[in-house]
This record gives sequence, C-alpha cells and structure tokens, in this order.
Amino acid sequence: MAYFQTVTRSYTKVDTSKGIDTTQFLEATEGVVKLFDAFGSAAFSVVQNDMNGNIKKIRERFLSNPTANDTLENLTATEAPEKKRVATEGLLWLTRGLDFTARALRRNIDNPAEELNISFTKSYEETLKKHHSFVVRPVFTLAMKACPYRKDFYEKIGVATDADKKEMEEWLCALEKIITTINTLFTNHPEYIKGM
Repeated sequence: MAYFQTVTRSYTKVDTSKGIDTTQFLEATEGVVKLFDAFGSAAFSVVQNDMNGNIKKIRERFLSNPTANDTLENLTATEAPEKKRVATEGLLWLTRGLDFTARALRRNIDNPAEELNISFTKSYEETLKKHHSFVVRPVFTLAMKACPYRKDFYEKIGVATDADKKEMEEWLCALEKIITTINTLFTNHPEYIKGM
C-alpha cells in the first residue's frame, strides 16, 4: 500500500474554504513527519523533532480555544496582540520545514534522473539554510547526505504505478497551495512574525 493511502489525512482533504482548518492541517502535517521514516536514517530525526515540536506548539494554542483558533488565519490573528507568539512562531518554522520538503519532492518528481540527496540539498540551500545558524547547518548537511537512493525511497513509500504517482502529485500540489497561503498570510501581516 502506498504511503499516501496510509496517512490519517491527505493535504487534498484539508478544508481551506474559510481559511486553513487547524486540526486538519496538523493531521496532514503529522503525515509528513512519518514520511521521513521512509528515509531510514536517524539523521532525519532532527527534521522530525523540529516539526513535531512546532506541531505541538500550534496544537496547544488550538486546544486553549478551539473556536477562536479553528483556522490558522484565526489562530495567528488571536495570538498577534500577545507578547510571546509561540504558536505563530511554531507555524512559521513548520511552514519553512514543509516548504523545504515540498520543494525537494517537487524537484525530485520533475527530474526523474536526480537522486534524493541532490534534490534535498538544493532545496535546503533555497529554503532553510538562510534561517539556520552555523551550528545547525552541518547537522542538516549531514542529513541530506543520508538520503536513500531514489529507487529505494519510492519503493518504500509505495509509489510505483501511474495511479500512485498521480496521488503523490495531488498531495504535493495541495501542500504547495497551503504553503503559499501561509506565506501570503505572513507577507500581508509582517507584525505577526516581527522579531522571529
């Protein structure tokens, strides 16, 4: 069974009609964390731990008032007046991690001859590297070198047939749209992430 059929929720099933549904977004994002299990390397635990920590920050904020924080847009707006915006910072870093993952996978799908370590390294240089300190960069650089071979990775996540590839493509497109929506939110409200 393909990985995309095992996730609790696909990004294609995240309601974005009135804003990005917080609970559904978190469920879908937990699936991305599990995707890194397919890399079969402890080097990626740094990525997984970072994502899990940010998911926890957003979930705690959501649970403090599920009605007011029903969408990511409402959650960031209600937290904006506060001095410490823990969930917003979590969302900012989580989005950066998702952007890194999405760009790497997009590059890899679009370049069938490219190995994963190249796709992920290029994506890291475009996304996370500029936000990381010189202490963190080598950790991520090491993780990129630990990427499995392309063939092994797609076998492990069960993407073999055209139908599997189509499902992955739809999942990735939905994720890319959500990333764009969140980044637009932060661009339109720079005060939300000031000083982060």
